[in-house]
Amino acid sequence: MNYVCVGKIVNTHALKGEVRIISNFEYKDRIFKKGFKLYMGQFKDEEEIETYRVHKQFDMVKFVGIDYINDVIKYKGLSVYINKEDLDLKDDEILENEFSGMKVYSNNKEVGIINEYRNDNGNKMIKVNDKFIPYNKDFITKIEKQNNIIYMHDIEVFL
Repeated sequence: MNYVCVGKIVNTHALKGEVRIISNFEYKDRIFKKGFKLYMGQFKDEEEIETYRVHKQFDMVKFVGIDYINDVIKYKGLSVYINKEDLDLKDDEILENEFSGMKVYSNNKEVGIINEYRNDNGNKMIKVNDKFIPYNKDFITKIEKQNNIIYMHDIEVFL
């Protein structure tokens, strides 16, 4: 399995076995739903989501078969993972951890390699040739995940 970190369990909530997850994962709508499997901690303990809701800045999850706080407290402070294959990404969708090392082409010429991805309060940026440029769907013409290439247009002004 190819695990991807999607957040962290920061606390329990109430007495019925619900946990609070902090997550800035881009595709929350695909993973935080009934029946989806999450994996906790370094040993990747598998749990299936029974219910999900949003409360303040937290993603609130209750797992199947866990009905008491004492059964879920063991997960407090652990990272939460998913199996990347369960995500079903489209060809033009990419995860944050896949950006590093991708080649960037603009107007049919290679302009550099992505060194870093940053998401500052919703402003997505990629670092190419030691300069940050906006990662915006308007600039992207094509993504070739298998070849590790992103094609963008009109980004030379940023470089």
